[in-house]
Amino acid sequence: MPPPQARHAVQEVAEMLAQRFGVEYGWDGDVLNFNRAGIDGHIALLPQELHVRAQLGFMLSMMKGSIESEIRRVLSERFH
Repeated sequence: MPPPQARHAVQEVAEMLAQRFGVEYGWDGDVLNFNRAGIDGHIALLPQELHVRAQLGFMLSMMKGSIESEIRRVLSERFH
């Protein structure tokens, strides 16, 4: 996928995270950072791959499965 399309797809993931989990997000170059109380993470656009990292605080760790599956679902829809 060309970089502008990949960036748009990751932007859609960020918008979903903001809507569903209340995170704030912003771009720093090719890295989309997202956070809120209890969540800190990023999605990095690298050549031919994405790197996704999210650290969850204790309270949100109970939602790990839900957050992870939603990120995977949206990325899978956009990148396949």
